[in-house]
Amino acid sequence: MIDFLTFKKFISIDILILSYYIGAIVIPIAMWLSKGYLQRRFKILDSFNSFLVQLFGTMSLKRKTLLIALFVAMFISMEIVWRVCFEAMIGYFQMIDALKE
Repeated sequence: MIDFLTFKKFISIDILILSYYIGAIVIPIAMWLSKGYLQRRFKILDSFNSFLVQLFGTMSLKRKTLLIALFVAMFISMEIVWRVCFEAMIGYFQMIDALKE
């Protein structure tokens, strides 16, 4: 344990993979599910939410589709960046293991 705390022993790759899946799957789902609670908890979001609903209601179908496609593209891009960060960390730890042998 002391080797882990003094950074002489590195985190296991399995822990990194678990952290990746928590960040890629669990956190977005938890944020989506907690959206309603946060809107009820902070009343300041009510006026902003009603503004967004009114704005979205006045948009044409083409603009709504474009906005949804933009959101999906941004979400996928963030997921790819998240994946690349973890691949870089895992690759780094694999290089260290290969150099030690």
